[in-house]
Amino acid sequence: MKALISIDYTNDFVAPDGALTTGKAGQAIDDRLAEVTQAFIDTGEFVVFAIDRHDPQDFYHPENRLFPPHNIKGTWGRELYGKLGEVYQKNQNAANVYWLDKRHYSAFCGTDLDLRLRERDIKEIHLTGVCTDICVLHTAVDAYNLGYRIVIHRHGVASFDPVGHDWALNHFEKVLGATIY
Repeated sequence: MKALISIDYTNDFVAPDGALTTGKAGQAIDDRLAEVTQAFIDTGEFVVFAIDRHDPQDFYHPENRLFPPHNIKGTWGRELYGKLGEVYQKNQNAANVYWLDKRHYSAFCGTDLDLRLRERDIKEIHLTGVCTDICVLHTAVDAYNLGYRIVIHRHGVASFDPVGHDWALNHFEKVLGATIY
């Protein structure tokens, strides 16, 4: 069994006026993300929308020292961007679609993601979203450490840092043994 984990493809990370936008790089993968996600949903595979969620009153969160406020609960910035948002709206009540709030880079850190995957006997995870070299990377490292096979959709990930993006793709393949698709 396999699952798709769609990471942080929100207005704050992708829209031109997002708080921490990947800009054109993130916008360029919109069609591919929608296509891959809908295909997983249509075939009955488990699809997880792992979305960063911050509280403006959480003064102790380490990201506050590194990045401007982003993905604040209840804001436009935290809504899914573009066509992926449309796919989610159409399918959000499907039994194989799961919304996961996360507080850290990795979708596994402090969440029930591993439990949800294991109870479905999922052995392989496909990763899409942003940022390739931050949240996608940390999710992939945790997945590797938990024993999952990893597939990265090359045209389904993006970053605001082209060098970091390329480095992460190499790291996925050479260090984590991921398949780059």
